Amino acid sequence: MTDDTKPVESLLPYDRWTEDAMREVALRALDHVGTHGLPGDHHFYLTFRTDHPGVQIPGHLKARYPEEMTIVIQHQFWDLKVDRAAQTVSIGLSFGGVPAKLIIPISSMTAFWDPHVRVGLRFGPPEMAEDVLDVPDAIPLSPAQAEEGVKEAEAEAPAQVVSLDAFRRRPARD
Repeated sequence: MTDDTKPVESLLPYDRWTEDAMREVALRALDHVGTHGLPGDHHFYLTFRTDHPGVQIPGHLKARYPEEMTIVIQHQFWDLKVDRAAQTVSIGLSFGGVPAKLIIPISSMTAFWDPHVRVGLRFGPPEMAEDVLDVPDAIPLSPAQAEEGVKEAEAEAPAQVVSLDAFRRRPARD
């Protein structure tokens, strides 16, 4: 017996809603840190497309990272703000001792990673952020793969994706 039924195409934009919800998690974390500072050992890797319209970064960074850039939000940053009306994240960072202000459109963000708790999200390509049709799902990583992701991100590679469910604590069963 074969199952020849085709998957039903949704008339509801679940892909877009999922994408928006994942971005909201990252924005809430950034907004919280902008208001209250980084708690404990939390720190973030934020990857974004530098070639996306509206990205404002110094020319030397644009030349070095013409397509994509990962910033680390950890020890030395200032004026971290999420502006929902303008749909941007702004932050002050130092690069080689030279201070710079970055303005990052929310739709240019491609990944968010907090290695302290191994929470990471990958967002659809920026050109799909407004009309998401086929957003890749978050893929779970083993703890070893997640640690490798931290090493890659520290080498200025994009953050790895982990499913939030992969690291949630579940109650012990008796």
